[in-house]
Amino acid sequence: MRLLPGAEPYRHIPDEGAEVGVLLCHGFTGSPQSLRPWAEHLAAQGFAVSLPLLPGHGTRWQDMRHTGWPDWYAAVHRELLALNDLCARVVVCGLSMGGALALRLAARQPGNVHGLALVNPALTFPAVKGAALGVLRHLLPSTPGLVGDIARPGVREVGYDRVPSHAAYSLRELFSLVRAELAQVTQPLLLTHSAVDHVVPPSDSALLLSSVSSVDIREVLLTDSFHVATLDHDAERILQETDAFITRLVTRKTARDGT
Repeated sequence: MRLLPGAEPYRHIPDEGAEVGVLLCHGFTGSPQSLRPWAEHLAAQGFAVSLPLLPGHGTRWQDMRHTGWPDWYAAVHRELLALNDLCARVVVCGLSMGGALALRLAARQPGNVHGLALVNPALTFPAVKGAALGVLRHLLPSTPGLVGDIARPGVREVGYDRVPSHAAYSLRELFSLVRAELAQVTQPLLLTHSAVDHVVPPSDSALLLSSVSSVDIREVLLTDSFHVATLDHDAERILQETDAFITRLVTRKTARDGT
């Protein structure tokens, strides 16, 4: 199946190897395009970087009907293990649903995830719509899409303009599972979230902060971007905050080891 332009996965492994690996997880119905500038920036810093295309994404929305959260999670889990084979520590980044996938990795793979950098992570599903999905997914194959919530003029997110109902139902299941595991998340956390987000409510970030067991948390409020902040006015701020976050993790680890 032909990929949408820009939806290609991205992977960068330095020839000389890398002490730090970074795994990036894109959002529901989106594609690696929404995180590509972030991934390329991290690669330029000398990190090993993996930005996979999640199953069912990046082609046409009909292909997503046959996938669900176990497929999406399995894809990022494989990449996490691959990076851990190459690097001493791995930071997992995520946008929207990608944030939920990153949190599940952190909760279930604590020894393989050494830090989290999340942008507008999604943890809840609209109550009324979620309650109806059990029936509607058998009647309506799709609903209007979620991509493109960007304040910056002329910037487009590559993704689907329709949401497969069966996939949405699976997304709701994923969120429920992740919320139940938040207390198991202990890793250092960088949370950047937009003041105005038309996709994920601010209460999701509040829920995250009140539920994780992490003690090393930095929260950054983005005032000039909507949901896809990685392509928006605050994209550079996200890059700077991520650089500082990873540098601090590496410096602290080096000092603790006495090397």
